[in-house]
Parts: sequence; C-alpha cells; structure tokens
Amino acid sequence: QVQLVESGGGLVQPGGSLRLSCAASRTIFFSIYTMAWYRQAPGKQRELVATLTSGGSTNYADSVKDRFTISRDNTKKTVYLQMNSLKPEDTAVYYCNAISSSADYWGPGTQVTVSS
Repeated sequence: QVQLVESGGGLVQPGGSLRLSCAASRTIFFSIYTMAWYRQAPGKQRELVATLTSGGSTNYADSVKDRFTISRDNTKKTVYLQMNSLKPEDTAVYYCNAISSSADYWGPGTQVTVSS
C-alpha cells in the first residue's frame, strides 16, 4: 500500500513562510511520478497549486507564481512546497498527489492557516 504523508503545516502570519513536505512510502518508484500539491479552502473546490514532473518541469497556479516553489528529492522520496509571502487567501488544507500512467495517490492533507 502506497502512502503519502504531508507535514509542515501550521499557523503563520501574513507575509511569512512555510515549507511543506510530503514523504512517500518505500513501496513506490517515486522518481517516475509527477508530483503535485493541491489545496482546498473551506467551501471551495480543491485546486491545483503546483506540479513537478519526473523530468523536472514545473507548473504553478497564477495565484502562487513567484511566491511558491515545488521541488523534490528522489533519494528521500519527498516532495516539498516552499511557500513565501503568504496571504490569508492561502489558508487551506494542502494535499500531496503522486500520479503516473497507472496510479494516483493522495495524502491526508495538512492545514495551513495564514492569519494575524
């Protein structure tokens, strides 16, 4: 059973930074997966935040461009989301996703709250 576990969420003031991590269980050929971060705010649909392919290509939602950075360490089977200049509208549950041509895995999510 493949597991993804997010960590690093919490409460931060506007303008602050957080780094989320998502660790995959050992039973996954991590390097072949496209990794992504999604988020879901209360009363809203889940939205794509950032993606990082196995080849290193990245894509970001317009709302987080130039503030968030996705990266991965294949040796640690971990994907990261560095979030800078956080805004109250970034408040959401953040989910990690690993997808390939034959599989699609999700983590349980981690709460990020941006508030003064």
